[in-house]
Amino acid sequence: MRKGNPMNETSEKILEILERQSGPISGEKISEMTGITRSAVWKNINELKELGYSIESTKSKGYELKESTPKLLPHEIKKYLKTDFIGKDIRYFKNTPSTTWVAKDLCSKKDAENFNGTILIAEEQTGGVGRLGRAWFSPSGGIWTTIILKPTIPIDKLFFVTMSASIAVARTIRRMYDIGALIKWPNDIYIGDKKVSGILLELAAEADQIHYCLLGIGIDANIKPEDLQCSLQTPITSLNIEIGHDIDRAKFLATMLGEFERRYKLVEEGEYKAISREWKSLSLTLEKRVRITTPRRTFEGEAIDLDEYGALIIKKDNGKVERILSGDCTPI
Repeated sequence: MRKGNPMNETSEKILEILERQSGPISGEKISEMTGITRSAVWKNINELKELGYSIESTKSKGYELKESTPKLLPHEIKKYLKTDFIGKDIRYFKNTPSTTWVAKDLCSKKDAENFNGTILIAEEQTGGVGRLGRAWFSPSGGIWTTIILKPTIPIDKLFFVTMSASIAVARTIRRMYDIGALIKWPNDIYIGDKKVSGILLELAAEADQIHYCLLGIGIDANIKPEDLQCSLQTPITSLNIEIGHDIDRAKFLATMLGEFERRYKLVEEGEYKAISREWKSLSLTLEKRVRITTPRRTFEGEAIDLDEYGALIIKKDNGKVERILSGDCTPI
């Protein structure tokens, strides 16, 4: 079994055989095709069932795959993945305190170049952390992932990586479900007045040298209303609530990763204006009156633009223009 993948190679081969079949296939035939005993076939079939695959078995006909697993297994994601390097290595965890912590541990043991594009996925996080050290509530049914990146861009352009991820999530929601998702500066995706996704970029650098970035993306996908951690400050929703049924999380994630990779490549090519234009076209913040809260102060004004580094430009009521690099931004 490969580290980070709950499915061993034999189970994966058997699953691929079942996926190609239009009907049942005998254990004897699977045994011939894989070179293992029939008892080993039975054992691996049971392991697939434990992973959530619905497999019907009868003595007369053999085995038939009825339904794929709802889990975000690497095998399921790669069926839809069309990227050059993002997600070629996917590491899966049933639960973990934080995929970002796991990513930091990996990068501390080996040069991050070895993990560029690696995805870490958890069905549930027990200690997720968002912006400003806030708890990142991550129950089962969501999409909780960290992407390890080693960008070759100036350090002052790093916000464009976050912008690319925000665009990718919003575009995927719009294209797959025809829902008008928008981006609230700096890193949240909203449907209407409710948050559905958050993005966090952590940086390891020395002077102007970027060692690696950890891009955390959390999406409320198939979460029951009673499991959403709502507050008066930030109303929250999930994709299944908005659509009326559960989504295919593997297909959504694979599609989103493709959207992100395309824009990330533009960032690495220095096409910052293209990313900025698209972000602005999806902005929930620009041309709105907002309240800005930083650790030191709170003020109000109109969000009028983004600058060349992704900072929010606010025109205050007294006419003074301020540049905000970080903080909470709330439409009012």
